[in-house]
Amino acid sequence: MLVLSRKKDQGIIIGENIELTIIEIQGDQVRIGIKAPKNVPIYREEIFLEIQNENKKAANTGVVKLEDIIKKKD
Repeated sequence: MLVLSRKKDQGIIIGENIELTIIEIQGDQVRIGIKAPKNVPIYREEIFLEIQNENKKAANTGVVKLEDIIKKKD
C-alpha cells in the first residue's frame, strides 16, 4: 500500500484520468473529491464489499435442470 500525506486542497493523480483532492479535514474525518471518467465505478469500501457478497450469494444458486422446469409447467 502506498501511503501519502496531503493537506487541504492538495491532490493525487491516479493514472492519467483519476484525480483525488482533499476537500476538508475535520478531526478524524477527511472529505475527498474524486474526478474520474463516468465509466469508472466509485464505491465506499463497505458498499463495495456488500455488493461483492451479494454477487457471491447470487452466483451460488445452484444448477436447475431443464426437465425440472418442464415438470413444474405441467
